[in-house]
Amino acid sequence: MAEQTNQKLQLRLLQRLLSDKQPLSQCARALQAVLRFDPQVRSVWYFNWQASADIYSPEGDVRGWPPGPSDLLTATDQQLFSALQHNARLTIAQVHAIDCWLSHRIKRAGISYGVVVSLPLQTDQEGLLVIELQQGVELYALDSLLLVLSAYLGSVANERPPAELLSTDPQPALWVNHHAEFVEVNNAAVDRFGTQIAENTQLALPHNHQQLVRSSLNQQRVIEDFDDQFAEQVLLWSYIPCIQQQRVLVRGRVVTEQAKQLQEAAQASRLYRLITENTTDLISRHTPDGRFINASPASWNLLGYWPEQLRGMRSQALLHAQDVVLVEQRAKNALAEDGYHTMTARVRHRDGHYLWFETASRAIRETYTGAIVEIISVSRDITERVQAEENRRRLAEVVEVNTDLVLFVDSNGLIRWMNPSAQRYLQVADAQTSRQLADLVSAATFNELNTKGWQAADEQGVWSCETRFQPYAGAASFPVSLVLLAHKVAGGERYYSLVARNMAERELREAQQRKHQEELAHTARLITLGELTSGIAHEMNQPLAAVINYASASLRYLQTVDGQSPSLQRVAQGLERITEHANHAAEVIKRLRAFLRKEPRRVQALNIAEVLQETVQLCAWEANSARIEIEQQLIPELPLVYADRVLLEQVLLNVLRNAIEANRDRYQEQAEPSRILIRAEQHAEQVFIKVHDQGAGVNAAQLEQLFTPFYTSKTDGLGLGLSMSRSIIEGFGGSLEAEKGELGGLCLICRLPVRTA
Repeated sequence: MAEQTNQKLQLRLLQRLLSDKQPLSQCARALQAVLRFDPQVRSVWYFNWQASADIYSPEGDVRGWPPGPSDLLTATDQQLFSALQHNARLTIAQVHAIDCWLSHRIKRAGISYGVVVSLPLQTDQEGLLVIELQQGVELYALDSLLLVLSAYLGSVANERPPAELLSTDPQPALWVNHHAEFVEVNNAAVDRFGTQIAENTQLALPHNHQQLVRSSLNQQRVIEDFDDQFAEQVLLWSYIPCIQQQRVLVRGRVVTEQAKQLQEAAQASRLYRLITENTTDLISRHTPDGRFINASPASWNLLGYWPEQLRGMRSQALLHAQDVVLVEQRAKNALAEDGYHTMTARVRHRDGHYLWFETASRAIRETYTGAIVEIISVSRDITERVQAEENRRRLAEVVEVNTDLVLFVDSNGLIRWMNPSAQRYLQVADAQTSRQLADLVSAATFNELNTKGWQAADEQGVWSCETRFQPYAGAASFPVSLVLLAHKVAGGERYYSLVARNMAERELREAQQRKHQEELAHTARLITLGELTSGIAHEMNQPLAAVINYASASLRYLQTVDGQSPSLQRVAQGLERITEHANHAAEVIKRLRAFLRKEPRRVQALNIAEVLQETVQLCAWEANSARIEIEQQLIPELPLVYADRVLLEQVLLNVLRNAIEANRDRYQEQAEPSRILIRAEQHAEQVFIKVHDQGAGVNAAQLEQLFTPFYTSKTDGLGLGLSMSRSIIEGFGGSLEAEKGELGGLCLICRLPVRTA
C-alpha cells in the first residue's frame, strides 16, 4: 500500500513539474522514481536527444552511469535515433547490435536484459528510456504500463493543477484529503524526504496530524506553527484548508537554525546570568554619559558598593582626579569610532583608597541611526599586577644601570641575557645573543661551577668565588668577584643569574700600593745613603785637608834646598800631583755635599757649558768603567740661562746616567766602547741640550708613558727620575721631551729659555 502511495505521489509530482514547465532534469528524475516503484524494474535511465551533437545525453538521476568509451567529438547515436523513429520499442539485445555511442555505454553499465523505449517528456524534445528488467520478467511486461504512461503524460502536459502547491517552492508542501491521506507533494518534499515519501513524511508531520487536518476543515481556519523533528531537522508545519475541494495544504518550514539559535540564546542567557552572578570581575551597563544602569554583585567585593547603590551614579565620580579627564576623552573617542575601548585607570573604593582597574567597554548602537544607546563594561582589579610590574620595572632599571656585570644563565652554561655593563666589559654587541659560559671563564672555574656551584645555589640560593673573565673579542682578562644566584618561578622552574664585580681597579690599587711601599722603602734607603754619604764626605775632608797641607809643606821645603838633583825633582813632581789630586777629590766631595744639601731654590745666571762640564765630571768614573765615551758638541758663546744650579745639575745628571745605563745594558758584552753625544745649541730664544745614547730605545707606547710617575722599564727603577726632572725644568720655564736619537737609541731634549735678566 505504501509503495502504491509513493508511486502515486511521484506521478502527481511528475504531472505538476511538466505543467509548470520545470527543467528536464527534474522531470526525468520524477519519471525514474515512478518506474522504480515497479518490482519488475531493476534500473531506469532517461536520455535526452542532442540534435546538435547527434548523441543521447543522460538526464535526471545519473549517479553510477559510466562515461563514454571514446572521444566525445567523434561519438554519434544517429543510427539508434533512426531505428527508434521506425520502432519506438527496442530490446537491449537489439541496441547492442547497433554500433553507436549509447550502445557502448549500456554495455559498460552492465545492462544486458531490458528494453529501450522512445518517450519524449517535453514537446519537440525527443528522449528515450533505458529500462533494465529483472531476470525472468517478460520483455513485454511493461508495454501496457508504458503505453498508459505515455498517454497520461501527453494528456496532463497541458493541464493546470491548483496553484497552491508550487513545484518551485523551496519548502516542503503536500496536499491531503479530509481523511489526512496524501494526495500530492511538491519537489522540495521529495528532495527532503526521499523516495519513501509516505513513510518519511508521516514521521516528519506532527503526531496529531489527522486531528489538525479535521480541525482545519471543520473550523475553516489556518492552523500554524506546529513543530516536529525529522533527521535532526526541525520543521514548523502550517495547515491551510481548501473548503471547496475538502482538502488541506500542509506546508512545512525548516527552522533548524532558528531553533538552534533560540536554544543557544536561552542557554547563553542562563550562562550569562550565572557568570554575572558568580564572576569576580565587575560587569556593568552604562548610559552614554557614563551613569550606571546595572552592575554585577562583584561590585561589593571590588568597590564596596552594592549594585543598587551604583545605579544612577556617574562612573567618572569613581576615577582618580588625575585620570578622569584623559580617560573620559579617550573612551568617548574610541567608543564613537571603533565601538570598543580598553583602559587602565585608578578607581576609588568606598573606603577611600584607590585600586588599579582594567576596563574593557563595548558600545551598543541603535540599529538604524547608529547612535550609542548603552555601554557594556567588564572591569578587573589589577592592583597587584600593576604593583608587581612596577617592582619589576624598578628592578630592571637597577639591573640595567648597575655597574656590575649581570648575566642570566641556565644550568647548561648558556648565557641568555646580559646587562649593558656586561656587554661593555665582555665586548658583546647584542644582549640577546646566546653564548657559552665556558668561553668566559677558565676551565678550572667552569669545572668548579659544575661540581659545586649549581648544587650550592639550588640548596642555599647563592654561591660565590673569585675568578677571571675572558672577553669574547680576545681582549685581556680581568679579575671578578663572582656570585651565582638561583631563582624560582611560579611553576617551580629554576633560572640563574651571575653577578660579577670587576676587581681590576682593586687589583691595580693593591699592586700600586705594594709598589709604593717598595718605593718608599727604597727612598728611605736613599735618604739614609744620602745622610751617610754626607757624613762620609765630611769625614773625608779632614784627611784630605791634612794630605794637602803635608804635600804643600813638603813641596815648599824641597824648594828651599839648593842644587836639586833629578831625584828631588821627581819627588817635587809627585808632591805636586798629590796636591792636585787631593784638591780634585776635595772639590768632588764639596760638589756632592752641595748636591745633597737641602737648600732653598737659588736662581742665578748659569753658563750651560760649565754646568755640563761639572755634570760630566760627576759621572766620568761610571762612564769609564762601562767603556763609554762621552762626546760634547757645544757651540761657542752660548747665552746664559737662569736656573738653580744644583737642581739643573740634578736634571742633567739624571739624564746622563739614564744614557749611561742604556748603553751599558746594550754593549756590556762588547769589547768596543759605546758613545754618548751631548749637544748644546741655541734656537731663537731657547737653549737646547740634547743627550743621544746608543741604547735599545723605546717604542711608541713606551714613549708616551716615559714621563709618567712610577713608570719605568728598569727592574730596579723607581719611575720618578724623568717625571721629577720634567717638573724641575718646567719650573724654570722650559721643557723636557724625548724622541728617537741620532745614534739609534733615545734622545732626551732639555729646553731652557734665554733671559736677559
